[in-house]
Amino acid sequence: MVFNPGFPNSHSEDRSVNQLLEYLHQQHPDALAQVAQSASAEVKEIITQNVQGLVGVLPPDDFNVEITTNREHLANLLGSAMMTGYFLRKMEQRMELETSLANIASLDNNPF
Repeated sequence: MVFNPGFPNSHSEDRSVNQLLEYLHQQHPDALAQVAQSASAEVKEIITQNVQGLVGVLPPDDFNVEITTNREHLANLLGSAMMTGYFLRKMEQRMELETSLANIASLDNNPF
């Protein structure tokens, strides 16, 4: 799960510049790879399920599935997966913070 800085183009003739995509294009590939690797297995699983839900999943043993789309729709799918990942990572961090705070609060309530 790594952002490809060569795809998609950051803007088209009829749309304004996508600042997030421009920012991603400016990042070094190693930094993007490090961010992608920091996602937990749970986040990766949810993103996989989300993408599969968007494109549809049929059992490969019973069906020969081919998906055809254009560059813009594929870019939208990529953007959706990326934003889902960022959202889930932030929620995961929030959960970890709340757990840590709850543990600290329980220690304060239990004197030695």
